This record gives sequence, C-alpha cells and structure tokens, in this order.
Amino acid sequence: RLSPGRRRRREPAAEGCPPAAGGPMRCQQVSVLYFARSAELAGLRSETLSVPRQITSLQLWEEIVKVHPRLAVIRDQVVFAVRQEYVLLGDQLLVLQPGDEVAIIPPISGG
Repeated sequence: RLSPGRRRRREPAAEGCPPAAGGPMRCQQVSVLYFARSAELAGLRSETLSVPRQITSLQLWEEIVKVHPRLAVIRDQVVFAVRQEYVLLGDQLLVLQPGDEVAIIPPISGG
C-alpha cells in the first residue's frame, strides 16, 4: 500500500495502442489519478499510461481495467474527469493530448 502522496510510474503499455486498420494508431501518455475506493483497488494514487489518442470514455475505462482488473467492481458507480471535466462512461469520443489528466472518482459517502 502506498502512502497518500506517493506515486508510481508505469512504463507505456505496449498493448495499449494496437495498430489500427490502415495504419498505426497514435498513442498518448496520460496521467491517471485514482481517488478513494479506486485508489484502494488499484493499489496506487496515480500512474502514467499509454492509450490511443482518440478513444471513447468507455474504451478508456476498459484500458484502465485491463491494467487494474479489481476496478471492474466499481464500473457502475465511477465518474471520470478528463482535464478536470466530468465525463460519463459511454460512446463520447475523447481526443487526448500528451500529459492529460484522467481522474477516476468513485462515489464518496459522507455525513
């Protein structure tokens, strides 16, 4: 378990950007930030992943779950934020830039 401020960097995932039909798919390095339960399930608070430049929000979630299968249990409750804007999991096309931040925000209860 990592301390709250500790980060772990991953090497770019070779399988993260398979060649597309008709040519290679461009990949981007994005920072993935995990909060609350997602940090517990992933075992870290942040990492850098290589993902296709153009990807739907649902495909991006699936790429992250390939790296951290335990996250699958929060799929129906999770909220994404890409460049600090909320994004629903679905068919919305994201065009990612190098260094973009993707935050995984599970529901937070409080009182």
